[in-house]
Amino acid sequence: MTTQLENEFDIRISKRSCVYREIMAERNQVEVHKWLESEKRGKDIGYEKALMSWVRNHRNQWLKFRRKRLLGID
Repeated sequence: MTTQLENEFDIRISKRSCVYREIMAERNQVEVHKWLESEKRGKDIGYEKALMSWVRNHRNQWLKFRRKRLLGID
């Protein structure tokens, strides 16, 4: 059985991982997209619809931009 301290340590380590940071950055982009699209339509479009829309319409460009920025390429 893991202790509270071990769980907190695992959470701190995972939040520092580059995989976690990338997932959270992508999630943030989906949240922004959800907000923008919901504002355009005058109602909440929901996370799933926003996610699918963002993946279809924006993810590839965002990934290219993100990789260039992370690698320091202009």
